[in-house]
Amino acid sequence: MSSRMSLRAAIAAALLVVACGASAQSEPAKGTPPPIGINDSVRPALPPDLSDFAAYVDSARKAFGVPGIAVAIVKDGKVVMEQGFGDKSLDPKQPVDAHTLFAIASNTKAFTAAALQQLAEAGKLKMDDRVIDHLPWFRMSDPYVTHEMRIRDLLAHRSGLSLGAGDLLYWPPTSYSTKEVVERLKNVPIKNGFRSGYAYDNILFAVATLVIEQASGQSYADYIRTHLFQPVGMDESLIDKNDIKPGMDVATGYAKENFKNLKPVPPMAWSNDPGAGGIYASVHDLAKWMNVQLAGGALPQKGADGKPKRIFSEDSQRQMWTMLTPIKVGKPPIPELAPIMPNFYGYGESWFLSDYRGRRLAWHTGGWPGFVSRVTLVPEEHLGVVVLTNAESGAAFNAVTYRVLDAYLHPGEKTDWVAVYDKLVKKGEANADDSWAKHQKAREKNPKLDLPQASYAGTFKDPWYGEVIVTNEGGKLRMRFAHTRQLIGTMTPWQHSTFVVKWDDRTLNADAFATYTLDADGKITELRMQPISPLTDFSFDFQDLRLKPLGKDKASDE
Repeated sequence: MSSRMSLRAAIAAALLVVACGASAQSEPAKGTPPPIGINDSVRPALPPDLSDFAAYVDSARKAFGVPGIAVAIVKDGKVVMEQGFGDKSLDPKQPVDAHTLFAIASNTKAFTAAALQQLAEAGKLKMDDRVIDHLPWFRMSDPYVTHEMRIRDLLAHRSGLSLGAGDLLYWPPTSYSTKEVVERLKNVPIKNGFRSGYAYDNILFAVATLVIEQASGQSYADYIRTHLFQPVGMDESLIDKNDIKPGMDVATGYAKENFKNLKPVPPMAWSNDPGAGGIYASVHDLAKWMNVQLAGGALPQKGADGKPKRIFSEDSQRQMWTMLTPIKVGKPPIPELAPIMPNFYGYGESWFLSDYRGRRLAWHTGGWPGFVSRVTLVPEEHLGVVVLTNAESGAAFNAVTYRVLDAYLHPGEKTDWVAVYDKLVKKGEANADDSWAKHQKAREKNPKLDLPQASYAGTFKDPWYGEVIVTNEGGKLRMRFAHTRQLIGTMTPWQHSTFVVKWDDRTLNADAFATYTLDADGKITELRMQPISPLTDFSFDFQDLRLKPLGKDKASDE
């Protein structure tokens, strides 16, 4: 999400759509050949429109402040290119190559969907089973949703949860286990109708992780390694950063400190929600993954019957690429983006589904501190492109992706998508500046606090997250999220009973307003928070917290 693009997600910003879309169903590509191994044939030439591709990628890196980008393109079962551009590390400078591992974040979700479809084919579950059939203790905050939630719903962002709801339970990394994250769902508020609309979430993929483990008898990591990585030949890929060993070819992630200066960020793991975004992979491995997807689940190897081996059936792929949740489509945010606005747009089982230049697309994005990425498939053209980056710029991966798609789908027309997305980024930054200016204008000229500053210290508890502690240290208030090491910051008075929380980790870009509610006697009854900048990642769902002074809501975690 950046100038900070939505890190978990999916920036539907690749399409930037905002008003109503139609439902559509995806059919498998007709006559799709099984994928050809990378070394089985001479690599096809790039289309003429990509003759300047290296210079173009470098222009994207420079425009959006991205140290390194890796790209792979597959066509008709063959790898057309797999290449690194720029640096995987700035200090010391080290080049990116096709084997450099990047955190792919939410592009992991497609592996989770494939795993569940495999287990369905094996008879260990049905996609329309109730979740409580496999996890009897599972609870949402609404009894009807608890009873009716199906395994397929876990993958479709239509649960009724709001955007990013519950993300603070696992990200930034918390001390909660996957089971504890899921158990706390019972207190996460449901703000929308069940199956009535789209709102991207990550937390239900923690539920999907546990369903996979319960049905398979294996850990999520072991299942993915055994049933997906190994048969596909993804020998370089890892489930999370805990598998990274010294000397491995791994990119360093970078984020803009205070939205400005690029700084390295420490590697992170989604150990308590791996099914949402735990995988590290290279474009070399993801080229194989794309070819298997484009081949409807067929592998390069043949079985004893002479037919290609499969990791899943064409019917399973049809289900994954069938729209479950329509997403609204509206006017482009800038006129230059009109050509990419889709006729239909929605979400299937862990894939976005839309169209571009008369072809349907199956695609996804991923975001994580220091890394964002995009995987895009064009089934009818047997075409796929993956773009991995080690900075937080969705503009960069979109500009590169659409240059590749245009070269194959509309040869001879070379749009400078770098310039287009640069204009979009600058508009977003200007809007953020305007938002801050409005806050400053609304602030009183001589702001004062309603209570002595020390009176705002205390321990507060939210029903789904847990404890947040405010301490008075040397005349300054300090806020600490009890289960999240990175969420520690200083509270500066703003006005009345509102403070600005500035996190010590300035690469988070998630400063927030913290506002206390007082009763008629001047006693604190609640503490509420909200992000200050519209550029802040939606996974900082501070606005969903209902923090009560400890002792006022003793049953909140019961």
